[in-house]
Amino acid sequence: MEKKVDMKKITFRNETPADYRAVENLTREAFWNVYKPGCDEHFVLHSFRTRSDFVSELDIIMEENGVLVGHVMFARAEIKLNNGKSLPIMTFGPISIAPDFKHKGYGTLLLRHAMKNAKKMGCGALAITGNIGFYEKSGFVIAKTKGVRYHAAPDADYFLIKELIPGFLDQVKDAGGGIFKEPEGYFIDSKEAEEFDRQFPPKEKLKLPGQIFG
Repeated sequence: MEKKVDMKKITFRNETPADYRAVENLTREAFWNVYKPGCDEHFVLHSFRTRSDFVSELDIIMEENGVLVGHVMFARAEIKLNNGKSLPIMTFGPISIAPDFKHKGYGTLLLRHAMKNAKKMGCGALAITGNIGFYEKSGFVIAKTKGVRYHAAPDADYFLIKELIPGFLDQVKDAGGGIFKEPEGYFIDSKEAEEFDRQFPPKEKLKLPGQIFG
């Protein structure tokens, strides 16, 4: 059961260059050995900051009593509609919570704060690959039920979508469906990621049950 977070202790702010290494280390700690031995998410974040599709207004840090406990980044993306048009949306991630704060409600809190800000910016929908068990609490549904298919696995139940502006995804239905592919910034060179990771303290890479990638 998720422990109730004390909102009086929580603050949100935008990431600054002075935060970069601490946030990258947080991201590394949050994802290490989760989906594969080691992780690449900190390199994805590092590389994305200089891209034009990076949304600096939604590069958000969460602190508790001034201590860094979470971070999320957003990127501009699109759904390629079956009628040949493109529908601009956003995606996000990595969304990182410090290991000692996981499974206590912090991730949901950070996500909902960021989604509220994304809606204020006019974002109509968010797409993400992830665990429906976590994301459905914030209103995400399996994207194919809205006519949006994932480029790499059209029937994937792990490809999710959330409408921020009511009726926004009717455009997908009217177009006969659409396809989503993450922005190019999410497709990284594994050797470059390995080289980047050497800048951090050594950590043991472990092959664990439940990992998606070998």
